Amino acid sequence: MASRMLILGAGPAGIAAAERLRELERDGDQRLDITMISAEPFPPYAPPAMADHFIHGGEERLFWKGRDVTDRLGLDYHAGTRVKRVDTQRRRVLLADDSELDYEQLIIATGSRLYAPLHGYELPGVYNFKSLRAARELITHVRKGDVQRALVVGAGFIGVEVALLLADLGVGVLMLEKKDRVMPRLLDRESAAIVLEALVRRGIEVETGVEAAAFCGRRKVKRVRLENGDHVKADAYVAATGVKPNIEYLDGSGVETDWGVLVDDALATNVRGVWAAGDVAETRDRLTGERYVHAIWPNAVAQGRVVAERVLGFDTTYAGAESMNSLRHLGVPLIAAGARAGQETLRLARDGWLRKIFIDHGQIVGYRLAGNIGGAGLYRSLMLRGIDVRRFGPELAEPGFGIGQLVSTTAEVAAES
Repeated sequence: MASRMLILGAGPAGIAAAERLRELERDGDQRLDITMISAEPFPPYAPPAMADHFIHGGEERLFWKGRDVTDRLGLDYHAGTRVKRVDTQRRRVLLADDSELDYEQLIIATGSRLYAPLHGYELPGVYNFKSLRAARELITHVRKGDVQRALVVGAGFIGVEVALLLADLGVGVLMLEKKDRVMPRLLDRESAAIVLEALVRRGIEVETGVEAAAFCGRRKVKRVRLENGDHVKADAYVAATGVKPNIEYLDGSGVETDWGVLVDDALATNVRGVWAAGDVAETRDRLTGERYVHAIWPNAVAQGRVVAERVLGFDTTYAGAESMNSLRHLGVPLIAAGARAGQETLRLARDGWLRKIFIDHGQIVGYRLAGNIGGAGLYRSLMLRGIDVRRFGPELAEPGFGIGQLVSTTAEVAAES
């Protein structure tokens, strides 16, 4: 059994892997030597909890496993340590201070960061809100009164979350989105219109169909140039057109990458003894089979646990990632899951809320619930089980569609199998 494990990254995937390794070693015959590297100078934290942390204070949700989790798990934890290079031939990792760590099994869980594919996006003053260090820097400036107006480039899921946080802290926010609606990768036009209305009510200015061309400045960003040649200035800038996996240090390692680290259904890379999980890994979508980076918390945790089991010799297969997100701070409850269109759409709009269920060949392939999210968990179960829902008709979209229907349907499916 391999005994020296090296985990790069202390986010949900890395911590989930470490926890599962410790759980499983109790049945083994030796204590695993686990080292964890984090580029940030903090205990492991939960990025989705940063907004609540900055608005309400407290650290319970931010450090969701406790500040002492690495001690409790018996990890050799290196905080504030950057990885320069991975040498898979010698099974060693070179750190920024030129020291080296060897490994028998390597778990890559270095996550991702916000970015915009624009010239100058790495200039100082362009903030990456997936990093607690960068987020704290921005919030410090906000609380000192240095930021009266912020410009968020990109109105996707994370861009909207950042804009809502800044607005709650009293900052004037302008969002620029090159597509014709907010959250274009997640929402259809009708659902996006509800989100846009809620953003405007919160005092956030949103301009769609406006494409940013570059962050401009010499030593620090000073303005954003638009494709039409105009310039927009603010006191702070956030790049939020997508997430970019942190994989630069893998150049020359032999580990295959595309947008993220390429893995198979065991979350193994092309290099023996090297695995990847979380926002850094390109995994298969559970419904479509397409491979891309599924950068959400539940996927990262599930992948970390699978990797731990594979490392220790279990024949675990990853069932595939899910596409699902929910907005917590919008003021209007919203859940988006799966595809945003289908051969058939069940639509129900009432009292200011909207429910849309997308169906292909009788099976749910996605849903968008805004204002009333009742039954979201039931829809997810039906979707993942691939249950034929045609028998339910329009009733399926009703908020009161309940567990009784699922129980009877599941019993029928079991009887037929």
